[in-house]
Amino acid sequence: MTDDVETVELAPAKLNLALHVRRRRADGYHDIETLFAFCRDGDVITVRPAAQDALSITGPFAAALGSPAGAAGDAVDPDNLVIRALNGFRGRFAIEDRYRITLEKNLPVASGIGGGSADAAATLRALARMHGIAANDARLFALSAGLGADVPACLVGRTALGTGKGDALVPLADREGTPVLLVNPGVGVSTAAVFSGWDGVDRGALDPSDPEGGRNDLEPPARAVAPVIDDVITLLAGQPGVTLARMSGSGATCFALFDTAESRDRAAATVRAAAPAWWLLATSLS
Repeated sequence: MTDDVETVELAPAKLNLALHVRRRRADGYHDIETLFAFCRDGDVITVRPAAQDALSITGPFAAALGSPAGAAGDAVDPDNLVIRALNGFRGRFAIEDRYRITLEKNLPVASGIGGGSADAAATLRALARMHGIAANDARLFALSAGLGADVPACLVGRTALGTGKGDALVPLADREGTPVLLVNPGVGVSTAAVFSGWDGVDRGALDPSDPEGGRNDLEPPARAVAPVIDDVITLLAGQPGVTLARMSGSGATCFALFDTAESRDRAAATVRAAAPAWWLLATSLS
């Protein structure tokens, strides 16, 4: 590896097309069944060799992570998932090299679409490529599981059924090219607060072949924290061409799948006119 190597990895937005919470676990997590899907757009991780570690955060949501909007802020916060991924990789593979990592933060923070988990996974993929380590190396997957429940799914980055904490994955057929509109009302939602608000009722298993027939069991507690989520889902569900409208993860980002890209784009214009302050991303599933 030479000093001028630069590796770029997309950290795509993660969607939970359905999310069934089955039970609380003794370790503080919950047993869930969820259908993971990924978008063609998201954050971007760039990794370069350097004399010392540094993390620069740019992009429209840099300020939410402590960097001035529009500026590159340098930080080595050991609790940042990107830095935890870097340190974990270095320890797992006995590598002493140092790196400058740039995180282009295009996705809202604490929004139910992967965020930090996707960034950590992209960091692992970039480092693995730089060191000739296969993406499906079992050590890499084990490392990702220690970083968070969603990180293994984000590491794989393909449509899958997730069970257990969400880290036991079964690959499923992709819905590649399906038009999707993501909408966030500008409200950050605590994952812990939403899960703690779950009523504890097991409403049954998820059929991975029928996400439209599923549900997101975290919607009611998320709406209690951020009632505007109900407004977002109602607006999305009423758009022509929608095949599914739902909240992703623990919120507050909601999504709608569409029959055509034209329907999605018309819906985006409608939502933008109705709520100019809301964040939108018109994209498609990968």
